[in-house]
Amino acid sequence: MFETVLSNLMSTNVLIGLVVGVVGGMVVGAMPGLSGAMAIALLLPVTYSMSPIAALVMLMAIYTSAMTGGSISAILLHTPGTPANAATAMEGYPLTKKGRGLEAVGMSMLSSGIGGFISAVALLLIAPPLAMISLKFSEPESFLISIFGLTVIGSLAGKSMTKGLLMGAVGLLLATIGVDNITGVHRYTFGSDNLMSGLQMVPALIGLFTISVVLSNCEDYKNANKSLLERHNATLGTKMLPTLSEVPRYLVNWIVSSVVGIIVGILPGAGGNIGSWIAYDQAKKRSKHQEEFGNGSLEGLAACEAGNNAVTGGAMIPLMTLSIPGSPVAAIILGGMLIHGLVPGSKLFTDQADITYSILAGFALSNILMIFVGLAIAKYVVNVTRIPNSILMPVVLPLSLIGSYAINGSMFDVYVAIFFGLLGFLMDKYDFSSPALILGLILGSTAERGLMLSRVMSRGDMVGYYFGRPICLILMALIVMSIAWPIISSRFAKKKQENKEA
Repeated sequence: MFETVLSNLMSTNVLIGLVVGVVGGMVVGAMPGLSGAMAIALLLPVTYSMSPIAALVMLMAIYTSAMTGGSISAILLHTPGTPANAATAMEGYPLTKKGRGLEAVGMSMLSSGIGGFISAVALLLIAPPLAMISLKFSEPESFLISIFGLTVIGSLAGKSMTKGLLMGAVGLLLATIGVDNITGVHRYTFGSDNLMSGLQMVPALIGLFTISVVLSNCEDYKNANKSLLERHNATLGTKMLPTLSEVPRYLVNWIVSSVVGIIVGILPGAGGNIGSWIAYDQAKKRSKHQEEFGNGSLEGLAACEAGNNAVTGGAMIPLMTLSIPGSPVAAIILGGMLIHGLVPGSKLFTDQADITYSILAGFALSNILMIFVGLAIAKYVVNVTRIPNSILMPVVLPLSLIGSYAINGSMFDVYVAIFFGLLGFLMDKYDFSSPALILGLILGSTAERGLMLSRVMSRGDMVGYYFGRPICLILMALIVMSIAWPIISSRFAKKKQENKEA
């Protein structure tokens, strides 16, 4: 088996597919408005003439590399390339302003590769037993997972918990716009057909994280001819990767965040954005340097990127064993598998084992190659921070609006991006949390759907229904711990400080 897999991977077609997938995925991911799903959907017809191994290796390489590519623009321009990179922008951009952009990009590449590789190993070794977990999850578990994700708002609130919770509530309110999935009632659409499907996530992200920054730079017109580095008296720096003595500080973070990402990836419909935020929150609660989070923390950045890339392998586990795609991209990859005669299930790992394990080994290899490609281009892409704002901002703004338009070919999405840009600009001026609003917007629809369907499934006894499901009990315990831990840890820290002063 090993010789067959190695022989398959070393074929010219597979190596070309691997390189095209990694490089193409990173380029697509770095461009706001474009996504791995879009690239995979466009390239799917191209794979008809390719061998199954080369085709699937290329598609899966695009999937994981697009996540990583999105971190480049998030770190250097405060522009998340994909929704899964929103948390990365929160930590990466402050690092760039401090002159540590090269180090931030290097950490992102390394963490993404590690998270993706660990998820690929999990996919190789323990896919069937882990896939059975996804069968245990239904709407009640989806609702509780969303609530667990919303507890992250406490970590994103910034200086004011009240403002953070308020923005989370606004995000939840905005998530209700559109046609109710359960009742079919039109809510807050104001008679507009464009609002029937709700607010699109990518234009909202582009507005809050990109257009708001452009407006802030326009306000600071006196420094228009200065670059980002000149405005903050910073340099690019020369350090790219953590030293061997620093690795232990991040090792546990990488492993825990990867496990979180794998688990979230297994859950149908969760996706990299939820994995990224939960991994970030867990890293902050474990960190001894919590004051750095939100102001440029390499620990937070490492957790985000390891978490969202680990989701890719996790999403493949229920897909390849149970035909249950864990994300929209996984659903497109399922189409690619069926085109090439690969039907998910036990036969995939027995009768077609040589093809399956070659694809999975190629997926693991793509995450390793992704690190080297990312580090090779890092020294060049960080030079974007040397470009004066008078040149950079007029380029970033049209690209952002084009990215918003490209999603559905709709001018309405451009208006949504502009609206959220103005909103984000005002929020930044008055210290309201943009990430908290985005998190509410991301999780709102999932939480509402889970709650409404749970009411139907419980037949009037929701309390008994929830407490009768073991996984729900575990999730409820995690939610309580997530809420209580900051309170307990702050009291311990206060008591420790009082004892020290005494």
